[in-house]
Amino acid sequence: MAHCPAYNGPICSLCCSLDARCGDLCKPHGRLEVQAQQVLGRILPSPVAVWIGAPLGRYLAVMLTLCAVIGLILGIVHAGASSVHPDHREVLRAALTSVFLILVVIFGVVAWLFVLAQESRRVAQAETRRQTALYEAEIAAHKITDAKLQEAKERAEAANQAKSRYVVGLSHELRTPLSTVLGYAQLLETDPAIPEARLNGIRVIRRSAQHLSGLIDGLLDISRMEAGRLQIHRDEVRLSDFLEQLADMVRLQAREAGLEFRFSRPEILPQVVATDEKRLRQVLLNLLSNAIKFTPSGVVSLDLSYRNQVAVFTIRDTGPGIPEADLARIFEPFERGSTTAARNTPGTGLGLTIANLLAQLLGGEITLAAAPGGGTQARLRLMLAAVAHPSLVPSPAPVTGAPRGVARPSRTILVVDDDSAHRTLMRAILEPLGLTVREAEAGAACLTLMQDEAVAQSVDLIFLDIAMPGLSGWDVAASLRSGGYGGPIVMMSANVHEISPLRGDSPPHDAILAKPFDLRDVLDRTGALLRLDRAEVPTIKPAEEPGAIVHPGAEHLGELLRLGRIGHIRGIEAKLSMMERDEAVPRAFVTHMRGLIASYDLRRYLTVLKELAGDE
Repeated sequence: MAHCPAYNGPICSLCCSLDARCGDLCKPHGRLEVQAQQVLGRILPSPVAVWIGAPLGRYLAVMLTLCAVIGLILGIVHAGASSVHPDHREVLRAALTSVFLILVVIFGVVAWLFVLAQESRRVAQAETRRQTALYEAEIAAHKITDAKLQEAKERAEAANQAKSRYVVGLSHELRTPLSTVLGYAQLLETDPAIPEARLNGIRVIRRSAQHLSGLIDGLLDISRMEAGRLQIHRDEVRLSDFLEQLADMVRLQAREAGLEFRFSRPEILPQVVATDEKRLRQVLLNLLSNAIKFTPSGVVSLDLSYRNQVAVFTIRDTGPGIPEADLARIFEPFERGSTTAARNTPGTGLGLTIANLLAQLLGGEITLAAAPGGGTQARLRLMLAAVAHPSLVPSPAPVTGAPRGVARPSRTILVVDDDSAHRTLMRAILEPLGLTVREAEAGAACLTLMQDEAVAQSVDLIFLDIAMPGLSGWDVAASLRSGGYGGPIVMMSANVHEISPLRGDSPPHDAILAKPFDLRDVLDRTGALLRLDRAEVPTIKPAEEPGAIVHPGAEHLGELLRLGRIGHIRGIEAKLSMMERDEAVPRAFVTHMRGLIASYDLRRYLTVLKELAGDE
């Protein structure tokens, strides 16, 4: 074996002798052509030596060599024949001369073809070497580019992770005070001592807090999807209850927007299906909210068909529809559409993007098309496998209000949260249930408190925040379970989408509550986990206004319509203040209009006034 400069590696002697393409790079001065060129360079002038080394010079050299050889052969033949037949010397000379001239012509053509073949081979080999060098240079350039791309990718991933951490941290800081705002707004909304004139302002605070919470959830979902950390759960869902709750939520939203909501479902449905309940509800609510948002008047409908464990949800509206040019990019982030109505409608343009990504993660698809008769039709198709042997048990009756007493003896609830405002809020929510609330400001304080056997036996339920300094909520829950506490544990966090790091068949918690949480959800979870029995449960006052609005009078109605058409908000507020002092004007009408103006819902404001004007 020896090192070969042509292949830049070791090569054996047999392979070296068989390779004719390397040009003997290992011994560049050992080739006959090179040695002949060096000899000619010493004997002849340089221009002549260069000319002889050119293709024409090589041709003449080959030609002269062939002529000399054949001349020598014919001369030997002539000499031998002349000695035998001296009388035929001249005839032989003439004959051999003719043969020589003929062979000279033939050898001239053969020599030229030979030189051309050699020159073509050299040119081809030179071109091959040049292309090889170019390919090697390109490969080297690609390696450099790949290294730079990898470095850029690592920097981008690091920046993306930093952005995700920033978004998660910022969302936690935003949701922490937002939870308090939304919680107290819901409490005040259910307080019978609040005057009716103030309830609209409280409703605006609640709606605004819910809107901010939805925006934060959307940003978090996008961040998790980009990072590949969005997780899907397989829950057992009572399909009929799920659909009824969804229809009730959307019906209230549609009624507030002045729309009719229709819901149809097949009579035969599986009792329990397997899917991610939270994500499926998020997708359907997003599609239905979009239909309500972009439909000025008419009907929004939800139809369900179920066959072979495949469910198809069809949402139709009577709105302006989606232009054909927008359908190709409607699912892209931050796309608002090209129509004026789409750009003037509040929103971030993330709703359909998140809904489409979640539908794909659930194993389904969303398609948008023009609905028959006008408007838009959105279709969600996905697998909802029926559960043959569900593990769900009938849940106790939900807590639908803030009851003032319970039939059983008082239960004790421990709230563990590093935010004192949240502990105070939980106390305000739970104490009206007749429950005793104890507080702990950190995980270590909770474990210390639960070390007292009397306290541990008296605590019936623990609300445990996940993100706390020192010990996290998961660590505290694991320590409580290992210490023998068998009561229910409810985890609370602004980053509730993160799954418990403890895997297995027996997680340390019984339920999870998202911050900011809904008052009904907290009460329902508390009642279900403690199995509260109440003789009388007051109902929470509805968040929406009653459907019947009394006519204020043609003069007031015309003035309010005129101010609404020009968008004069201050003028409308002044007019309503003047009408409030008029005892003849229905107070319910003024309160309802104030609520619509406070939320800047001019579309609904004009719809209500036009309906009243049409009844005249």
